[in-house]
Amino acid sequence: MDGGAAFPGTPPVPRSPEDVFRDYRARQAGLIRALTTDVEKFYVMCDPEKENLCLYGLPNETWEVNLPAEEVPPELPEPALGINFARDGMNEKDWLSLVAVHSDSWLMSVAFYFGARFGFDKESRKRLFTMINNLPSIYEVVTGTAKKELKEKTPKSNNKANKSGSKPSRQAEPNSRVPKMPPPKDEEESEGEEGEPQEDHETALCGTCGLGYDDFWICCDLCETWFHGKCVKITPAKAEHIKQYKCPSCTGSKRAKA
Repeated sequence: MDGGAAFPGTPPVPRSPEDVFRDYRARQAGLIRALTTDVEKFYVMCDPEKENLCLYGLPNETWEVNLPAEEVPPELPEPALGINFARDGMNEKDWLSLVAVHSDSWLMSVAFYFGARFGFDKESRKRLFTMINNLPSIYEVVTGTAKKELKEKTPKSNNKANKSGSKPSRQAEPNSRVPKMPPPKDEEESEGEEGEPQEDHETALCGTCGLGYDDFWICCDLCETWFHGKCVKITPAKAEHIKQYKCPSCTGSKRAKA
């Protein structure tokens, strides 16, 4: 999202809370990818011998580790400085959790910077916060809290919606790993339909990025956790030839400790 370079001059193009939320969600997806799927690459880039480094989530769902902006004040709020300095002085899980907490804080500051920049009133700010609060935080995803809460909240019957007692033939059901889910409803729509259970829209979150609806999903045969195909680098064509899918956590394919 283009926030505008400076306050003087032409006013920024008006944006809605939904526009800002889409920007938030995209940046969050990039940050989650850095701390989960791309964690080995992220770890290497955070060399303590380098200068102050920041982790940026970008609005195209990617991430980058870079030096802070040179201009003062910067166009957008800046992430936490010097995340690389603590890398070798902490347990890796604790360090990733710390970066996740600072990333959550930064995302909120960016979202409400846009809210102030675009002149959101009280109701618009509340709507933006409610949409953000309905997503799991980066910290919850990185530490596994979001996955644990989902398992406690979701009945087992929903976890196995596409699995029968005996394993189906992959030739007979080549797309058995692709659940068809409705897009999440708008916040206003959800609030207006009293008495309708909301759990149907919250029963599936990606085990990697913690987000919901997507075009292609794949389920781990061991832990029964669903993942976006793009988050675990599995395409629909590749999934058809996998007899038993094991997610990165279950295969134990974590970076070997020095």
